[in-house]
Amino acid sequence: MSDPQAGLKAAGVTYSHAEEGYFEARQLRRTAGFWGLWGIGVAAVISGDFSGWNGGLGAAGWGGLLIATLLMIVMYFGMLFSIGEMSAAMPHTGGAYSFARAAMGPWGGFITGFAETIEYVFTTGVVVYFSAGYADGVFGGGFPMWVWWVILYAVFVLLNAAGAEASFKFATVVAIISVAILVLFGLLAAVKGAVDFGAVDDIVPDGGNGSFLPFGVMGVVYALPFAMWFFLGIEELPLAAEEAHNPEKDIPKAGFIGMITLVVCAAIVFFLNPAVLGSAATAASGEPLLDGFRDFLPDGWARVLSAFALIGLLASLQGIMYAYGRNIYSLSRAGYYPKVLSLTGKRQTPYVALIVGAVIGFVALIIADNAGETAGNIVLNIAVWGAVLAYMLQMVSFVLLRRKFPSATRPYVSPVGVAGAVVAFVLALITFLGILKNDAYRPAIIAIVIIYAIGLAVFGMWGRHQLILSPEEEYAMSGGLHRDPAVEHYGAELEAELEDRPE
Repeated sequence: MSDPQAGLKAAGVTYSHAEEGYFEARQLRRTAGFWGLWGIGVAAVISGDFSGWNGGLGAAGWGGLLIATLLMIVMYFGMLFSIGEMSAAMPHTGGAYSFARAAMGPWGGFITGFAETIEYVFTTGVVVYFSAGYADGVFGGGFPMWVWWVILYAVFVLLNAAGAEASFKFATVVAIISVAILVLFGLLAAVKGAVDFGAVDDIVPDGGNGSFLPFGVMGVVYALPFAMWFFLGIEELPLAAEEAHNPEKDIPKAGFIGMITLVVCAAIVFFLNPAVLGSAATAASGEPLLDGFRDFLPDGWARVLSAFALIGLLASLQGIMYAYGRNIYSLSRAGYYPKVLSLTGKRQTPYVALIVGAVIGFVALIIADNAGETAGNIVLNIAVWGAVLAYMLQMVSFVLLRRKFPSATRPYVSPVGVAGAVVAFVLALITFLGILKNDAYRPAIIAIVIIYAIGLAVFGMWGRHQLILSPEEEYAMSGGLHRDPAVEHYGAELEAELEDRPE
């Protein structure tokens, strides 16, 4: 590769000339239609219906979590419409990083992309943690938990590295099975007469509050991160842009239909799970859906039900691992991360990124476990923090891009426009502030501040001088004119053209 100083300089960064064969060694394959995108999006989220969300009952009571969930539904729809517009305008893999890069320059792109890396790598760690517990209950074996962590990471890295087509098919199948399990729970609970809506208000109010909001309005704020767990991950769909046959049409559509699917699933468990067990018991459960099944089915079904619940968790493990692989790939291909992480090999999957993300997640679980904290909780908190930060920055990007690139091609336009993005930003900001105020999140906040400080320092001293004109960078540097990597070219001619186009 040529000396970086011989490359294009802009916005405080330096673009190196890509060596011959650079992009050929970093190719993805288009294999996903609408249902594949729907499957990978729903799969990424669906485990949140099996466990995780119920902590919000302990934070806010049933009424407080209901309000928090409704607010999150508004936030996610506003966000999905916004990112649907941006992803259709920028049909390449960068996702949140790409949007922020075009709107706020290289530093904005790095900060946003790094937040999304943290979200997906640590969310994968959370799902591995809970999946290991279920797997141990189903298969036994008496292994230490870290052995299950290794097994799960290894199996799903291999699955994701086998090819995008296999990833999308597996995600779609397990997403359908997981949705069917939730529907089955609702039907059986009703048929067995196990539903008692009077039980949802059984949490003892604090400080003179009523039963609907037993912990007051602040309880609603504290419950927002738990309500996010019903939907966290659906926003990953833009990362599939270079593997979708028709990203301009199918990504916004899959996001909308996927969100409708998730709202229905969330309604089933939110209304019926506490009505079967009571809100207090549901809040304290490590496996609320299974405990709900156990309430009205014979004990002999426990192992079978655990296997079904494990399917839901594995669906999310597949979907979220896919997301961190593509996120790391896109940032690496552009030079923000070490370039070796974007190599794709013969199967055209980012296998190096998948392996490195798995190693980071595994190490995070080991560190959290040995620090005397519940590994799943601290890693979950880090994931939520990264997600909320990425959400806010993407909504800022949407507003800025409407003003900065008014004539850019937009095959899909958000029906809620700037107003929808602003509302989504405000709700994400309230969630962010709630995380900062909650003492339970303090270890995660300290950890993520350290991670961010290291990341920003490395980028400032080294990474910003190693950038490459990837499709995401092309779009930003060309003012939105170079939008499709399947149409535009790479190389010295493009660099010469962009040298005369100040950012």
